[in-house]
Amino acid sequence: MTSDLEERVRAAFRDKLLMMKIPEREDDFLPSACCLLEKRRELGEVEQALLAKNEEFQVKMEDLQHQRQELEGKEGQLKEAILKFDKFLKENDAKRGRALLKASGEKRQAAQRGVEAERLREEIAQLLVAKEKLQGQLQRHKAFPEYLRKVLEKMEQFQDISELIGRFQTLIATQATLAQRELLGREAVEEERARLQEYVEESTNQILQLNNQVAELQAQLEQAQARVLELESSWICIQNTAADKTLELGQIKLAALNLFQMVAKHRKLPVDVLLDDTDAQLDAIQLCIVDLIDILADFRKGEPMSFPQPEPIATPHSEPAPS
Repeated sequence: MTSDLEERVRAAFRDKLLMMKIPEREDDFLPSACCLLEKRRELGEVEQALLAKNEEFQVKMEDLQHQRQELEGKEGQLKEAILKFDKFLKENDAKRGRALLKASGEKRQAAQRGVEAERLREEIAQLLVAKEKLQGQLQRHKAFPEYLRKVLEKMEQFQDISELIGRFQTLIATQATLAQRELLGREAVEEERARLQEYVEESTNQILQLNNQVAELQAQLEQAQARVLELESSWICIQNTAADKTLELGQIKLAALNLFQMVAKHRKLPVDVLLDDTDAQLDAIQLCIVDLIDILADFRKGEPMSFPQPEPIATPHSEPAPS
């Protein structure tokens, strides 16, 4: 953008220079050249400011890109942590299954070694004491032992009903333990999900803030571009005005030179005035006009009416001639 603007300014400046009438001497063009140099200096300052804005915008864009990469890296790390946690849960489930299988095998081995026989003897003693008490209940619940015996016939790993009941109680305790572990695991998962949601919200807010900063920087860039276009228009108007003023000054100097040459030829004066010394030429023209007025006054001395003398021509570097 800056290079295109510089090329357009230079092209417009070259075109104006080609259209302008260059004076023969550098001193005649000195005021316009000063104006051009001043405007060129102002344009250079604007270009430097625009370059500084562009560099600042690039630096901020690089910072934003770096922050975005960091956010993406953190998001990848969080996903990796979630995958590891999921793997950890699966491994715990596998370990729990193996532990259950191992416990079941150990209990079967204990039953085979006679531990179950001792437990059964203790139960028999307890049952003998409670036999009378359970007679009535046995009549009422006669259907249940029949059902349990049928279950024992289908399941060969249990020897009697008491072993089946003990197994059932063990499974209930194991279920309670596993339920507690599952509850803890769910709470940990919920905490991780809450942390993930919080991180996602924070990341979204940061992205929105960065997008707002990018929009503000884009607006500043557009304002700077509009300012450059305004300065270009002002520069073109200044060049046009300078060209018109230079042409008008050249015409005035040419008219003064023609009058001076006519006066010098008429009065046969030595031409010792420089061609670009307009002040000296106007002084000579003024003296000639004063002399002509004096001559006309001498011819009309007898007439009552007198013609007023014209006011002397004032120049920037000469005092008015006496009347």
